[in-house]
Amino acid sequence: MHSRKSITVWCVWCAILSGLLWFVFHGGDTFAEEPAAAKEKADERYEFRKDHDPNGQGKFYMGRELAQVMSFHGAPWLERPEREEEERLSTLVDLLKIQPGQHVCDLGAGSGVITLMMAARVGETGKVYAVDIQQEMLDLLADKTNRLGLKQVELVLGTEKNPKLEPASLDLLLMVDVYHEFAFPYEMMLEISQALKPGGRVVFVEYRREDPKVPIKLVHKMSQAQVKKEMSPPEFGLKWKETIGKLPRQHVIVFERQASPPAPSP
Repeated sequence: MHSRKSITVWCVWCAILSGLLWFVFHGGDTFAEEPAAAKEKADERYEFRKDHDPNGQGKFYMGRELAQVMSFHGAPWLERPEREEEERLSTLVDLLKIQPGQHVCDLGAGSGVITLMMAARVGETGKVYAVDIQQEMLDLLADKTNRLGLKQVELVLGTEKNPKLEPASLDLLLMVDVYHEFAFPYEMMLEISQALKPGGRVVFVEYRREDPKVPIKLVHKMSQAQVKKEMSPPEFGLKWKETIGKLPRQHVIVFERQASPPAPSP
């Protein structure tokens, strides 16, 4: 018959063993999640709101709600026949004044409609980096570039915070209806600005929020003033150059990379 003391010791050991087993199966995950959650909460650049546009992320940056990302299932919309009439993509590419031999980037390339147009402009001596965060989009584009034999197009799988581009490698980076969907606009723009050569251009093509007649969901529009505001951090080293109003529904807002931007603030 066990003594009361031995029963007490046994219960203590059982409790310790149960605690260890709980930590092994559950505790590791809990402690792994806490630093990430704490980091997100500590990042004062972003604000989260429960009441928000149903087409938005519920995440706000400089007063603007970030839009939800279009899935690769929406690729047929990018290929729609009426897109040329609605957006004048050929006019847009003309406005960019891309030169043979330049290194350019189509960020948020999707199925590659604009990538192919840019590839024709840089020629065989140039390079087009087609960046997307969805591998399915890049797979669609790969089918086209392989079929056409476009060796000047390089496909790049980026992340929500990093487009995976080499520093000071680009003459031009283009984003067509893409920037407003970034989950981490500050982090992405810091990387993008560093990928530009001094004098290189970053071009935002965004549906005009100032025009209520533009038939697109509000959270997918941006005003010129908002774009300028979000490009204002001095560590980006970006200076507004011009806004071109020659497209039916979108701004073409151009910034230029300065030679020596200040270091990022801590």
